[in-house]
Formats: sequence, structure tokens, C-alpha cells
Amino acid sequence: MAALPRQVAHAQSASAAFAERLRGVDAPSVSSRAALATLPVTRKHELLARQQAARAEGAGSDPFGGFSTIGWRGLLRAQGARRVFQSPGPQYEPEGAGPDYWRCARALFAAGFRAGDLVHNSFSYHLTPAGSMMESGCQALGCTVFPGGVGNTELQLQAMVELRPHGYVGTPSFLKMLLDKATEGAIALPGLSKALVSGEAFPPSLRDAIRARGIEGYQCYATADLGLIAYETEAREGLVIDEGVIVEIVRPGTGDPLPPGEVGELVVTTLNPNYPLIRFGTGDLSAVLPGPCPTGRTAPRIKGWMGRADQTTKVRGMFVHPEQVAAIVRRHPEIAKARLVVSGEMANDAMTLRAEVQAPQQALAARIAQSIREVTKMRGEVELLAPGSLPNDGKVIEDARRYE
Repeated sequence: MAALPRQVAHAQSASAAFAERLRGVDAPSVSSRAALATLPVTRKHELLARQQAARAEGAGSDPFGGFSTIGWRGLLRAQGARRVFQSPGPQYEPEGAGPDYWRCARALFAAGFRAGDLVHNSFSYHLTPAGSMMESGCQALGCTVFPGGVGNTELQLQAMVELRPHGYVGTPSFLKMLLDKATEGAIALPGLSKALVSGEAFPPSLRDAIRARGIEGYQCYATADLGLIAYETEAREGLVIDEGVIVEIVRPGTGDPLPPGEVGELVVTTLNPNYPLIRFGTGDLSAVLPGPCPTGRTAPRIKGWMGRADQTTKVRGMFVHPEQVAAIVRRHPEIAKARLVVSGEMANDAMTLRAEVQAPQQALAARIAQSIREVTKMRGEVELLAPGSLPNDGKVIEDARRYE
């Protein structure tokens, strides 16, 4: 907490967005959790709306909506950004300079990765920062990285056979897919013994299925806005909060902190000076665990990802927003009402857009499916329904997945 007043003052002076949101706040007095709880929560949809409004102003506007303190020539902040990424929305995130910028090395170390390891990185290197986040952490540890990215299952499996990596980083569902392919083809992967997974739920059933193949998998919780937030240890008792962030659990829809053990929205303040998000509402649900980690790590722990506080959900490692469902509906005037249903189990996510239309046609379903792919960057099925078929409960996205 000692670094908090300095970070609040920096956000006020260097970030146009927080200069406005924290106007009148006495930064030196924000030195405790109680004081932090008096500041407003900035939620993801508010950050996105501010970015969109700024971009609508045209050339020379700030694509980060005033939240970033770094940029490039032509922006108010004319230097400091090494990369810029795009997440669904679209929303843009900056990456500054420095080793292990996203602070993932600590999670990798806890998962057993060490200097000299070859790591197969199957996180995306395209648009989103996940691949870069993990690569920088691996390199900070002294590991060698194979940038596999997403897809191309056969080529990635071939690379694993020929390069014999020691560890895997990526989504747990893609790791299971690779292992299933290897089993089908009677292919051995004897060197692969550890994995750090993220981007999706990692239920015990999936962890045990991977362990049965000789791989010890651990999970971490990270976002494109904040970098690493928390990570699993060999104790398997929740996730240890990273030292570069301050985590609060608040009552969903408010900024009011909840006592330890109660489930609420995870709100994070990052100490990153380049993107100083103060009380950023992740929309994810979790709870603080009592006591220290049995491994001796002194940082607090959370239970891990326990669902969404809003209707935004994560599918195959990517966020899907209600605004994206609305964008799909706007493309097709035939749709009177729609709901995106996310289903599946054991890391096999599936999306189906259930849409009410007057005259169901296969050609319309095909056009809607194409829109789903263009807007969400993922494939989805389409189910056309008669008017009045969907419940009148206000849901735009329904998470019907099972984790057993």
C-alpha cells in the first residue's frame, strides 16, 4: 500500500481520464484500503465507451481514451509505447518497455518453469497481448520460446514432437486438443511435463485429465488491461495475488468492499505507471481466502475465477460482450430478439445465437453465422426461432457451460 498514494498522484497528473475521474482527490491521503474504497470504480464498459468516444473525434485523438500515459508520435503522449494491442470491443491496450512488462514470470516460476526450458507458447500473437505477455515472462526467466500461436493443430503437434519442449503455455482446451491428437496418432511427447494455462476455466476434471498424460498444469489469472493478477502454486489452494496489483472484492454493481470469503466483483488497482488503472472493475467474480499460502508466499489469495458479475463472458479465451451481440442484431433487421448461449463442458466451448425471426431461412442463418465470426472473431452456430420463443428476462448472453 506504500506505493498507492504515489500511483494515484501519477494517474491524476499523467492520465487525462483519471485527472477527470479523481478530480479533488487528495492523493497522499489514499494510503489504506479504506481510503481506496472511497474512489470511483472504473468498469470495462466505461473504459471502452471513453475509448470509442475519443476515436470518434478523428485524427490525433487518443485511442486509449486518456487512460494511457504512453503513446507514439502524433498522440498527446508522443513516446513510450512498444506495442499496442486490440481486444474485442474493440478496445486498445498499450505495452511499455521493460523486462517482464506484464509480470508473468512469477506465475511461470510457481508452475515449475526454469531457465533453460523450451516453452511452447500457444497463446495468440495476433491482435491480443496474451502471446507477448507469456513470452516476455518466459524470457525474463531465461527460457527459450516457440511462438506457436493459435490453430494449426497438426503443425504445432509436429513442432512438439521435433523440438521436445519442456513446458506449454496457452489455453487448457487447446492443450487437451493437442494431447488428444497425440493419443489418436500414437505420438509420444515425453519431454512435456509442465503447463501454465489461462484464458479459460481450469476445472479439476480437466487438470486431472492433463495430469494423467504426465503433465502438471497450473493456472494463472491475467487480463490485457492489467497483466498478471494472480497465480496458482503447488499448494493448490486458490491463487496468490501478484505483488504489482492491489485487489478488492466488491459487491457487484457497487464499489463497496466485501468481507473475506464473500463472493463479489474483483476490482484491481495496478501499480503500472504506463497504464495506471485505479479501481478497475474486471467484471469477474471471486472471493478472498483467509490466511497465507501454505508455500510461504505472503500475498493474499483469491479463490480464482468464479464467473462473471455481468453478462460479458469469456469463450475460448476471448471476451464476448453484450454490445457485440447487439452489433450482430443490427446487421440483420430480420432479427426481433436474440440471445447468445455459450454451452459445452470439459473445455469444449460452443456458441449458439438463438434469434427470433418471422420467416426462418437457411440463407439468413448463414449470413448471421458470418456476422458472428466477423464481430466476435469466433465461429458460432445459429438457431432461428419463432417470435416469443425467448424468455423475457433481459438476458443477452447466457453461460450454460458445465464444469464438473
